[in-house]
Amino acid sequence: MALDHSLIGRAGEPVEQSWTSTDALLYALGVGAGQEDPLAELQLTTENSQDITQQAVPSYAVVIAQNAGRRGGGRRLGDFDPAMLVHAEQSVLLHRPLPVEGTATVSSTVTGIYDKGSGALIATEARAYAGDGEPLATSTASVFIRGEGGFGGDRGPAASWQRPDRDPDHAVVAAARRDQALLYRLCGDRNPLHSDPKFAARAGFPAPILHGMCTYGITCRLLVAATCGGDPSRFRAMSGRFSKPVFPGDILTVTIWLDGDAGRFQTTRQDGVVVLDHGTYELRS
Repeated sequence: MALDHSLIGRAGEPVEQSWTSTDALLYALGVGAGQEDPLAELQLTTENSQDITQQAVPSYAVVIAQNAGRRGGGRRLGDFDPAMLVHAEQSVLLHRPLPVEGTATVSSTVTGIYDKGSGALIATEARAYAGDGEPLATSTASVFIRGEGGFGGDRGPAASWQRPDRDPDHAVVAAARRDQALLYRLCGDRNPLHSDPKFAARAGFPAPILHGMCTYGITCRLLVAATCGGDPSRFRAMSGRFSKPVFPGDILTVTIWLDGDAGRFQTTRQDGVVVLDHGTYELRS
């Protein structure tokens, strides 16, 4: 069975998703908060420190949307080997600062299925609404499924991002723990690609790789530290393209170019390979 193109434009059933302060703390630890200095990010890692109010890492909004999709059974896209699926792109827009606990109603839509030749790119959008009915966050993503291309479809929109032709304003470094994937999977993504060596080998990797969304979350946390003075409430949006895998234990560098309340970034491994490309972010004025 080929991919089901009839899904394009059809909204899924809304799913209610709740999260707690503990969930937000676990996510922060899952993306490395407090790893280098346990006292440096207490607003992300504790809920009862004196004179410090707990805040959520902004990229946790994507996990809320993803977990709602899993609870709703997901969207069956067709028959394919799940080992051939990788996260390709991810964007998140926060319409308001993300609370550390709450309930949201999430609805998702397949917005496009594109023919990339060697595989298919499937684009989705998930909208999360807070309890008062107002928008909370919009998550747009795409996954690439190897071997599912060649059906003669549209290749999709072309990218226009360019690396700035000047020195970066910041370069922030963080190491992914050797057990980072085992910790991050507790946030909801139990894909065995990130824990099972036999499954990873089927996908062509020498060992389990780090979740793309963990790399995305580490990058978001470092962006908040470098551009917002560590205040997540000022962070509004970010997007990026997953270009190469990250393995637990890798050292990541987020290179940032400032441009007022917006800017661009790239995340690289210790060998200089770009792993999160075409990065953009936006702050609240």
